[in-house]
Amino acid sequence: MFKRKFHAWLERYFYQPSVFEIIVSALLLPLSAIYYCIVWIKFKLSKAQKFPIPIISIGNLVLGGSGKTPLTKAIFNEFNSEFKTFIILRGYKRESKGMQIVALNGDIKCDVATSGDEAMEYATNLKNANIIVSNDRKIAINKAINLGAKLIILDDGFGKANIFKFNILLRPAKTPRLNFTIPSGVYRYPSSFYNLADFIPSSSDIIKKTTIINPQPKMVLMTAIANPSRLEFIFDKCIGHEFFADHHKFSKFECENILKKYNANSLLVTQKDYVKIKDFGLSVSILDLKTTISPNFANKIKLFIKSYQNSDTIYPKL
Repeated sequence: MFKRKFHAWLERYFYQPSVFEIIVSALLLPLSAIYYCIVWIKFKLSKAQKFPIPIISIGNLVLGGSGKTPLTKAIFNEFNSEFKTFIILRGYKRESKGMQIVALNGDIKCDVATSGDEAMEYATNLKNANIIVSNDRKIAINKAINLGAKLIILDDGFGKANIFKFNILLRPAKTPRLNFTIPSGVYRYPSSFYNLADFIPSSSDIIKKTTIINPQPKMVLMTAIANPSRLEFIFDKCIGHEFFADHHKFSKFECENILKKYNANSLLVTQKDYVKIKDFGLSVSILDLKTTISPNFANKIKLFIKSYQNSDTIYPKL
């Protein structure tokens, strides 16, 4: 319970701070200044290694969600038929160590505990998915190349300044009120780093359509994603909502108690949550977000891929 309350407080602190939270932020500014310098030096000293195939990074500057996962799916769907595409990510909160092949040509190789929730979401939702999790992205990139990859997407890859890539940066739907790096604000990279992006999509570049699979009259929203306020558009379709820390591992007992608490006949969850509870045998409704990219967006990536072999620098700042 304390953990859930703390994460709810962090959400307010970063996005809707009260006077007290602004004072806390001000007191932490010396730590933020130290963190800023460390990040700046890391980027300044990093030398990017160029791999034999093009690499696209989907990233953001803030803690938590900005829509990286649905965008990664959209880019995979756009290019996998032409270029054998691999998605590489850290596999945050997974129970395994080292590099793990989660899916190869659509064949799922492990369970969600081994892969982590985001990687399993990719594996179960993408046709002919090729997914690798690894803390060391370079090891995973070389493995993907050995397995026939022609294009790689790095989920949350912006911070990997030692890898030559096309940097796509997403802005959060809700602009943070405190424009500082952590712990005084929500930025894990300084907001000035937007200048390092090769492309920042506008709202017209990412087309989203959300539907509910198996809608029920008495649904309770249960989710463990960052910035759950992003789901405000669905609140009026639910009889209640329960938020957990990002990547929280649900138990069947926990889910059953939420259904009883609200006398609900279904749990409304995201795809990321669903992969962790699908075997519980409970009544579930799923928020299904379909994302596509605009022709303008697709052309930026195609231009990068086309120019990649003949360029020593990322083509060009857009």
